[in-house]
Amino acid sequence: MSTAFKVVIPARYASTRLPGKPLRVLADRPMLQHVHECARRSGAEEIVIATDDQRIVAAAEAFGAIVCMTSVAHTSGTERLSEVVERLGWQQDAIVVNLQGDEPMMPPELIRQVAGNLAHHGDAAIATLASRVTDSGQMMDPNVVKVVLDRAGYAMYFSRAPIPWQRDSTNRDREDALHHVGMYAYRAGFLQRFKQLEPSPLEMVEKLEQLRALWHGLKIHVGIAMAVPGPGVDTEADLLRVERLLQQQEQQAT
Repeated sequence: MSTAFKVVIPARYASTRLPGKPLRVLADRPMLQHVHECARRSGAEEIVIATDDQRIVAAAEAFGAIVCMTSVAHTSGTERLSEVVERLGWQQDAIVVNLQGDEPMMPPELIRQVAGNLAHHGDAAIATLASRVTDSGQMMDPNVVKVVLDRAGYAMYFSRAPIPWQRDSTNRDREDALHHVGMYAYRAGFLQRFKQLEPSPLEMVEKLEQLRALWHGLKIHVGIAMAVPGPGVDTEADLLRVERLLQQQEQQAT
């Protein structure tokens, strides 16, 4: 039996590195529309775009999306999800996937996977995914978040630093290192609790919100991604790369 889940796509217009990012055009459609299509193909029972900008509302409604206007005061996507859950009155045990608005090539099967992982790990507050680090460039890149797990597949720590560090080798092409895939599944009730948790010192240093959960003793289950996640978009160079990949996909589909 498949897991029932909802998807919320947080989308801010005021990106510092790429202003107006959700509405940048990729292969003739706004990036946000590509993300919404990924969510739709995942089989989610409900998909909501959460934003604080009327321009995103207008664009999303133009391609038929459900939009929830949220506060401009939120400092994270998780806080924005919490407002959506509260305003829409979702049940406490509803599974909610946080799909970032800059992931236009997220495989739908990974959205299903992260929701299913949470459903099958009742002691986990959060579920997320990871994939193998493929080269030393990824290992040393602070924009590639790494994660280490315990024997049961729960996160021990997330970092922008190269972890685990292989002390006795100069070979940094690592088969044991994991790249965190920044997509999360939560139960709706937990989102209400999370926003009340005090930020942790580690979270502030690394700028990684998931460290707040670990700091407070909560479990995060990390599944190994069953498909290769597509690249996200943070810069103009990323935008060009993803557009080429999307165009190639569309050509292959015709």
